[in-house]
Amino acid sequence: MARARYTTVAIVLHWAIAVLVPCGFALGLYMVDLAFGPRKLTLYSYHKWIGVTVFALAAARVGWRFAHRPPPLPPTVARWQAAASRAVHFLLYACLLAAPLSGWLYSSASGVPTVPFGVAALQLPDLVTKDRELATALKFVHLTAVWFLAALVVVHVAAALKHQFVDGDGIIGRMLPGRSA
Repeated sequence: MARARYTTVAIVLHWAIAVLVPCGFALGLYMVDLAFGPRKLTLYSYHKWIGVTVFALAAARVGWRFAHRPPPLPPTVARWQAAASRAVHFLLYACLLAAPLSGWLYSSASGVPTVPFGVAALQLPDLVTKDRELATALKFVHLTAVWFLAALVVVHVAAALKHQFVDGDGIIGRMLPGRSA
C-alpha cells in the first residue's frame, strides 16, 4: 500500500520554505521604499540571505521530489484538480528557483555583491558583469517571478484549505508535521 504522507525530509523542506518565502516577500515590500542608508542596506542583506536560503532549500526540495514520489491523491479528487495540482506545484518549484536566482542576477548586474549571512567567505560570485540596462531587465524578471510566486502561494494555500474544510479529504494532513496518516 502506498504511504499517505510525504516523507519527513519533504515536510521539513516544505515548511522551511513556507516560513521563509512570506518573510522575504514582506521584507522586500518594506525595504524598497526606505531611504538609502545603513538600515536599508542591512534589510537588503537579510532579504538576500533569505533568497539564497530559499534557493538552496528549493533546489533540495526539487531534488528530493525527483527521488521520492509524492503520496497518491485520494480517489475522490477530480482529474482536473489533480492536473491543476501538478501544474501549480511545477510552477511553484519554478518560481521558488527563478525568484532568488533572478534576484542574484539582478544584484550582480547592479554591482552589489551577494554575501549570505554577512560571511565574506560565503560571498556568491557575480553571475553577470555590472550593466545598468541588464539590471533593469533583471529587476523586472525578479519582481514578476516574486509576484507570480505570491499568487501561486495563495492558490496553493486556498486549495489546501478547501480540501481540508470543504472536501474533508485529509489532503492537508499529508504535509503537516507530526500527524499520522
